[in-house]
Amino acid sequence: MNSSHNDSFLAGRRNPVPTVDIIIEIDGGIVLIKRRNPPFGWAIPGGFVDYGETLEAAAVREAKEETGLDVTLRCQMHSYSDPGRDPRLHTISTVFIAQAGGTPHADDDAVEVGIFTRDNLPTLAFDHAEILDDYFNRLRELGNLPICF
Repeated sequence: MNSSHNDSFLAGRRNPVPTVDIIIEIDGGIVLIKRRNPPFGWAIPGGFVDYGETLEAAAVREAKEETGLDVTLRCQMHSYSDPGRDPRLHTISTVFIAQAGGTPHADDDAVEVGIFTRDNLPTLAFDHAEILDDYFNRLRELGNLPICF
């Protein structure tokens, strides 16, 4: 395709925006952040993928920016694409499961950070309750991966 054909093909197109969410396993629980910006509430750490960035690099970067943690990605769990999952715009989120050590601290888009278990989850923003339900229902015990590849 030549450039003018590409330009006309893309003209007026609106596409979903890629995002990542990272379920960070630490100290027998998972890390959640309380969001600084709308939509407010507790959420899985994550954010937008930058142009030219891989999903994996975005996941590691977002985890570090929001929690201060250096994570090791264990696997890609699933992608979530419901057009209404984010009230701001149509996003497609690829969810990763990661491990980390250390003490998380709120930074960047987070005003608070906490470690939670299945039994004490707060009310969650976006579709993160569904994501964590999928995560916990596919996990026999923390540390055993759900079906992912």
